[in-house]
Amino acid sequence: MPQQFYQQGLRVPYIAPWTHEVPVIGPVKRHRGRGGEGLGYRDEDPRADRWQGALWMRVPIARGKGRARLGSVHALRQRQCMKYLRCQVCGHETFGRTDERYLWLVAGSEPIREGEESSSPPVHESCAAEAVRDCPHLRKSHVAALVDAPLFWGVAGLVYDPETLEPLPSDNDGLTHVSFADPQLRWTVAAHAVVTLHDCTAIDLDDLVAAAA
Repeated sequence: MPQQFYQQGLRVPYIAPWTHEVPVIGPVKRHRGRGGEGLGYRDEDPRADRWQGALWMRVPIARGKGRARLGSVHALRQRQCMKYLRCQVCGHETFGRTDERYLWLVAGSEPIREGEESSSPPVHESCAAEAVRDCPHLRKSHVAALVDAPLFWGVAGLVYDPETLEPLPSDNDGLTHVSFADPQLRWTVAAHAVVTLHDCTAIDLDDLVAAAA
């Protein structure tokens, strides 16, 4: 079971990185694999550096060391939460609801749409209530939905120019969403796994938390 850590009296989300977990990219080179030419690390380890055909940002594992960098996301723990449907706050699995659905919580005011792309892992009801209470972005504005089927879609990462091997600009918090079917995936250093959300039912989080109490 994942250990829980606290900072200034507040629980640190499982996917939050710590100051001893600074991500590293590179050095990169042109790489030729089974699918053709793309981006690779000069000292690449295919078992550790690639997942689902994508090259991944390297990040140390030192959870609880230093101070939590709230508002940022640890690439490996985010990917694990998506892969195993673990709660982004506590890190425990979110299986077990009687309706066999999953709770998704995101910042913003627009309802979660059918097929929407998301790099936010699921949450438990109690953890969602805690996040809304403690996170300024969620406290300001948030929406929630029960989801039947989160499906792997692609990654959010840094897309590199195939000619210059320099990262291209992005308007989405510095990261670009790239599907697994997109040829750009071969020129991307992934930071987050992205799923699409299907059979979504918008819900009032307060009502859901009250019903679960």
